Amino acid sequence: MKKIITGLAILLITTNIQAQLSPVTWSFTANKKSDKSYEIHMKANIQDGWHLYSQSQPADAIAIPTGFSFNKNPLLSLDGKIKEVGTMEKFHDAKLDLSAYQYSGSVDFVQDIKLKVKSKTSITGNLEYQTCNNQKCLPPKKVNFNIPIQ
Repeated sequence: MKKIITGLAILLITTNIQAQLSPVTWSFTANKKSDKSYEIHMKANIQDGWHLYSQSQPADAIAIPTGFSFNKNPLLSLDGKIKEVGTMEKFHDAKLDLSAYQYSGSVDFVQDIKLKVKSKTSITGNLEYQTCNNQKCLPPKKVNFNIPIQ
């Protein structure tokens, strides 16, 4: 019985540590470009030793790319594709013959939007990403966002 309790305690502590491990923090802002035009910034700050994957990956990649999903809002429209602002690293593991496009430090994902009418609103949605270091990868994580457009 004592072994079972000790095993459960270790499992709970390990699970709690894994749940607290979050090497990527996100910030969300909107910058006004003109009367009805905005840039949405979804910035990832990545802890030293960790990396975050680009939205697009090479054919031989097994990494889960960063992805964004926006909820419909009748007051605005997306203008073009999400741009990645940062220094992309092209990684290749010769032993496993796998490649990945990734970022370290930080990356800013920028989406242009246009308001259909001049109004206060918000853009909502979620993003999914995976982060790894040289020893392990964490399971994919989803983050919801709600960015006010003023």
